[in-house]
Amino acid sequence: MGVKKMLISNPLLEAFKQTNYQISGHGKRNIQVLQKVLMDLNGEIDSDHYGNGAIIENFQMKLANFLGKEAAVFFPSGTMAQQIALRIWCDEKGSNKVAYHPLSHLEIHEEDGLKELHHIEPVLLADKSRVIELDDVVNMEGDISCLLLELPQREIGGQLPDYETLEQISNFCRSKGIKLHLDGARLFEILPYYQKSAAEICALFDSVYVSFYKGIGGIAGAILAGDKDFTEKSKVWKRRHGGDLISLYPYIISSDFYFDERVHKMDRYFEDAKELASFFNQCNTISTLPLEPVSNMFHVHINVAKEQLEPLLIAIYQETGIGITSYLTEINKDSCYFEVSIGDQYAKIPKEDLKKVFKSLNELLGVRPPLL
Repeated sequence: MGVKKMLISNPLLEAFKQTNYQISGHGKRNIQVLQKVLMDLNGEIDSDHYGNGAIIENFQMKLANFLGKEAAVFFPSGTMAQQIALRIWCDEKGSNKVAYHPLSHLEIHEEDGLKELHHIEPVLLADKSRVIELDDVVNMEGDISCLLLELPQREIGGQLPDYETLEQISNFCRSKGIKLHLDGARLFEILPYYQKSAAEICALFDSVYVSFYKGIGGIAGAILAGDKDFTEKSKVWKRRHGGDLISLYPYIISSDFYFDERVHKMDRYFEDAKELASFFNQCNTISTLPLEPVSNMFHVHINVAKEQLEPLLIAIYQETGIGITSYLTEINKDSCYFEVSIGDQYAKIPKEDLKKVFKSLNELLGVRPPLL
């Protein structure tokens, strides 16, 4: 007799899936993403082959130019790209120490890959609740090869340091021979806040990683950019990691297509995020982190127990047809939070219907209606 697979019911997720509108993202992620791209292609295009060919080389050069770097390499994942970047800088300096935020993706989401695969020792900077500041870098103990900055800092609501701080950290690192690496998984999304080009921001860093499935909405994939010597070394490590698949064209063509379609929309996503955050912040039991978003993403904190809030949200979804979130993360027995990341979906929601969501939310929470 075969083992019967146990399915765990998630009522909030199921109710969210049944809604007509959802406030986050670009819509459902399914094979239509690739089908749409393929239908838009004209003529016969040759596949890439183990990292070579016009389709991958042209895209790499396109992104190198956009980021203001000498060269770029396409990777199947950002996890692979970033571990390799830090390994290169450690080998160059002959030191196995790097520094980053305590809530960096490398520290909490990668099963210690950096430590186990590359024997690199992290130095954790700053308190978990805030971004890395200049004093954290200046006063850190010990010698490091590389400092990684994540912009924005996703796990604390997408917070950002001010631009002057970035310049000061960059200047300090260069004066001390410390390489500066940008975890720019959401780099495109912060350009409206800083009012800088990607190239201007990337000029402060020795190496840069960007993602193509987050704000851009491609299938998967990442770019690692820097000078020619750095990227050539990254290609060797990419092969060692098994990242040189015989072809990566499904990832590349979807990344290229949605990059062109959405990179110019980041201003709109940013303005929409600020509008939506203001709606949440008019609710007495709700606050956003940051209070005013600095990119298209932010966290929503609610002073209600998770098990009490879930049925309230389900009722709102069924009443309004609008999905706020598919999950809640418990902070303690009296509060929880979720993440919002604005994309194409938000603009499709009729404003009158959105007002009904917040009216219902406040009524169910027993507080005054917000002034939208």
